[in-house]
Amino acid sequence: MSNGRNRLAREKSPYLLQHADNPVDWYPWGDEAFAKARTEDKPLFVSIGYATCHWCHVMERESFDDAEVAVLLNDACVPVKVDREERPDIDGSFMAVCQMMNGNGGWPLNVFLTPQGLPFFAATYLPKRGGGKYPGLVDVVPRVKWLWKTQREQVEQSAKSIRDSLLKEGVSAPGSLPGISQFKGAYDDLRAGYDREWGGFSKEPKFPMPSHLLFLLRFWKRFGEENAWSMAERTIERIWAGGIHDHLGGGIARYATDRRWLLPHFEKMLYDQALMLHALAEFRSERGNPLFDDFADDLAGFVLREMTSPEGGFYSAFDADSEGEEGKFYLWTEEQIRAVLTPEEAGIFICAYGVRKGGNVKNERTGRILGDNVLHIAEPRAKTAARFALSIDELEAMLASCRARLLAERKRRTPPLLDDKILVDWNGLMIAALARASAVFKRAEWLTAAEKAARFIETKLRDKTGKLLHRYRGGEAAIPAFLDDYAFYAWGLTELAAATGKNAYTDAALKLADAMKERFLDARNGGFFSSAGDDPTLFLRRKEAYDGAAPSGNSVAMDACIRLSLLARRKDLADVARRTAEAFSARAAKYPLSHTRLLAAVMTL
Repeated sequence: MSNGRNRLAREKSPYLLQHADNPVDWYPWGDEAFAKARTEDKPLFVSIGYATCHWCHVMERESFDDAEVAVLLNDACVPVKVDREERPDIDGSFMAVCQMMNGNGGWPLNVFLTPQGLPFFAATYLPKRGGGKYPGLVDVVPRVKWLWKTQREQVEQSAKSIRDSLLKEGVSAPGSLPGISQFKGAYDDLRAGYDREWGGFSKEPKFPMPSHLLFLLRFWKRFGEENAWSMAERTIERIWAGGIHDHLGGGIARYATDRRWLLPHFEKMLYDQALMLHALAEFRSERGNPLFDDFADDLAGFVLREMTSPEGGFYSAFDADSEGEEGKFYLWTEEQIRAVLTPEEAGIFICAYGVRKGGNVKNERTGRILGDNVLHIAEPRAKTAARFALSIDELEAMLASCRARLLAERKRRTPPLLDDKILVDWNGLMIAALARASAVFKRAEWLTAAEKAARFIETKLRDKTGKLLHRYRGGEAAIPAFLDDYAFYAWGLTELAAATGKNAYTDAALKLADAMKERFLDARNGGFFSSAGDDPTLFLRRKEAYDGAAPSGNSVAMDACIRLSLLARRKDLADVARRTAEAFSARAAKYPLSHTRLLAAVMTL
């Protein structure tokens, strides 16, 4: 491209546009890149990330914006940039490679491929120069070039065996429907991993994992196991009190780096807000707890204020970084707080939110405490009120006033980037959450917002033939929709039907379910493929039910099919749900904690 910009300058993705001025000669994923690799007989270097990812920014600054690295990459291979949120099919396939080769995964994800598209090397973040546990990009690229020139046969052989073992792994014979032993197994694993002091189900890092919470709720309902309820409730309380929750602006971050939920990775994803809001509505529909109401109000309020487009669609995410520093927008020193509040207010606020003169968080990379504080509820409110001889109501009123002024002050800072692309799958989750929460918490305006978002999808995210598209940004809808788009949006429409009583939503959800069967169903072995398999350059068509931070398309498709089969008396949809559960039953038995949303769905079958 002219004026020093590469081919990514023509793209709509905020992530790809972040790399449009790099000296690396990036191509977007597609025929042009593969044709060049075949013509010049070079491997492809595929680098995958997303716009709000901290380590993606670090790697861009250190390597992709660096002339030395650019010369090496442009010479040895065809560099390709992929936005994982635009192309979850590409990301999922290469993440499976990374996990198989290294035992872990994450972003940025960097993979070398043969010109035929087969992967032979995969890693996550790579610094420019090696040291410690990471090799450096300037060491890796020349080595890949040398291997490609001198040991081509072994490289291609290794790539084929990676492909074959992933294909083999993807084909498992259906088993019997998961039952009580699998439910109990998942519950026992959650109980074993549960942190009694701080809530959550791992040591560190800690993700909110609404799929685990929903499973525990359904387990409690089915088996009357009170401990299932209390583990989930305690976890919700700890997330609310922790630094993972933005106490000034609302919303939760993607995960906490520590056991106490104190120091988050500061990016805020739409799907986390949606799934937690939905979980809160489900819990609140069973038992009252004022915290559920406050938390739901906090999450929905944040999304409707900060993440909703004028046309009604929901934006994707807020970055972790601002002004090149992670969390800078959200952190406070004691002096900054004292400059905004009166001395008396500051004393109370500092105590209530755990602010320390020297700071309460370490810099993740250097281990230094820099005087920065993440706000968190440091002790029960009753204790703080007693300290200052206030009633709880007086304390709450004073803290609310302090928070409002500190938020106004924070708004004067440089905000983190908002990734304003609109994704159907994540919008489906938010529609489902708002519709369910509107009914439980009696909030009509949440239902209005959910209906408006559904109208946005219907008018803006269909192609000429009426097929669903995945992504909208800057007036352009593109990319044929994936399983998650169909499943999550069908779930959203089903919740809208329940909240409004309108048959039109049930009909629309049934149409989606039928289209989903047609495009993604594995008629032979049951379950759904993640993509329609219409990208000839992608080596793998995956079928999986892994429930991570967001649930899998298969789990949500099952849930939607079960509900629609009851609503419309469609036995065929109940059969599809049953066969989906059977398709993944062996994996769910082996890895119950990776399939909690699937098992929660089976409990309703």
